[in-house]
Amino acid sequence: MKKIKFILSFVAYAFSLMPSAFSQDIHFSQFFETPLLRNPSLAGIYTGDIRVQAVYRNQWNNVTNAYKTESLNGEYKMPVGKGNDFMTVGLQMLNDVAGTIGWTSTYFLPALNFHKSLSADQNRYLSAGFMGGFVQRRFDRSKMTTNSQYNGFGDGETFSQASYIYLDGSAGMSYNSSFGSDVNNNFFAGVAYHHFNRPSNSFYRNAKIELNPKWVFSAGVKFVVTDYTFLTIQADHSNQGSFQETVAGTMFAIKIGEDINHPQYTIQGGAFLRWGDALIPVIKVDYNPFSFAFSYDANISALKPSSYGLGGFEFSLSYIAFRSRLEKSTINSILCPRF
Repeated sequence: MKKIKFILSFVAYAFSLMPSAFSQDIHFSQFFETPLLRNPSLAGIYTGDIRVQAVYRNQWNNVTNAYKTESLNGEYKMPVGKGNDFMTVGLQMLNDVAGTIGWTSTYFLPALNFHKSLSADQNRYLSAGFMGGFVQRRFDRSKMTTNSQYNGFGDGETFSQASYIYLDGSAGMSYNSSFGSDVNNNFFAGVAYHHFNRPSNSFYRNAKIELNPKWVFSAGVKFVVTDYTFLTIQADHSNQGSFQETVAGTMFAIKIGEDINHPQYTIQGGAFLRWGDALIPVIKVDYNPFSFAFSYDANISALKPSSYGLGGFEFSLSYIAFRSRLEKSTINSILCPRF
């Protein structure tokens, strides 16, 4: 009984601190491994033809039933036309499960991005992307308990189905370019507008209850420090209704191997800060064509006394490769969107 009271008190306190929590989107601490969630125009900004990324997040497992979130996205980039333009097709899938009633959100979102070259002798691209598909929300009504059930009136809720589906869409633009004398120095900046169709977000089919649109501003820079080291800085700022989130940080990388252009390993380490919420140390290992990363949220918010400073951990796996046997491969492209 004490554990139940503690869990209820913790959840109530959390929602009191986050009044817009019901309209917040899913987020990851390794946001750099979920580019389509940041901005659909960030699809294809990598060195390769194919990229597949998977992220698993587990949060607050020490307090109550954990928030478990899985992301899987894939992208395929190809040249188009006779110039240095490219097109990327992608797919973002998500599954999020929380609480004892199995509150589940499932996303299936295809994406399309066009990269327009702005220079004949430098990696300089303006990209415009769109992502849209369907989202299903559901929960297990048999696991729900309300006061009405103790009085013999069922659960007291008037909705007839414990699931609904809605269409969702987002669009964005980004600019990425190399800079300086080293072609490995790159930066990008972009802005995205999510839920532009303002989908209904209610089991009661109430058209007045909409999912708030969200603006996301993203930026990143990667620059060479020495022949065997480089630094990457990335940041996101989002606004959704009354909710705001800023996360930023840096990763320092060391190449291991005799060939600095194709090292056997690249080890990266650093930290990110989700402002007012969590400090996030990250370690990442690149072993071409795979990358593995682990991060952990150390809670620094007002919830720290209740969560004992514990937060959530994330694992990610990425795969980036060329398809050299295809005519549409980018392996021989002198200019190509990358970061």
